[in-house]
Amino acid sequence: MHVFGIIFLFLAAILPLNFWSVQIFGVQTTMAAMMVLPVLIYWLLLDTALGMGIVGAAVLLLSTASIIVSNVSVGTVWSISAVLIVVGVSLQIIGHRLFERRQPALLDNPPHLLLGPMFVMAKLFIALGFRHDLALIIDPVPQTAALGTTFYADARNGETHPNS
Repeated sequence: MHVFGIIFLFLAAILPLNFWSVQIFGVQTTMAAMMVLPVLIYWLLLDTALGMGIVGAAVLLLSTASIIVSNVSVGTVWSISAVLIVVGVSLQIIGHRLFERRQPALLDNPPHLLLGPMFVMAKLFIALGFRHDLALIIDPVPQTAALGTTFYADARNGETHPNS
């Protein structure tokens, strides 16, 4: 849910920005590329390997957005963006409510919005067998309860957990 939701929201944000062409230091580019550049630098500074993965994904998504904008009408681009936003936000809500059973961190701290892609890339690196150091932080080994004990407060009848 995170992966597709974040990809859809990123694409929705950059699609309309591809309409504005800008020239920087003699290089023709789009406002989308200019707006993405600072956050890509931020991600690279946080973690070079994960940042490079995100840069690769961003290049692919910026290229996709450019192809879409050059082949459809302005109204269609805005319609695609609207649908991507609705689907992306829906996926985030479903993922957080149904699977994680907690609210998104960005509701408490809006700058966490910038950490979503980093989190997703970290999960991808872990799934591919890279970055065992991040696996220890993101997917810690669950504690096991002693036989006959439970972590659930209502099942303990007011007793504290044996390890607490």
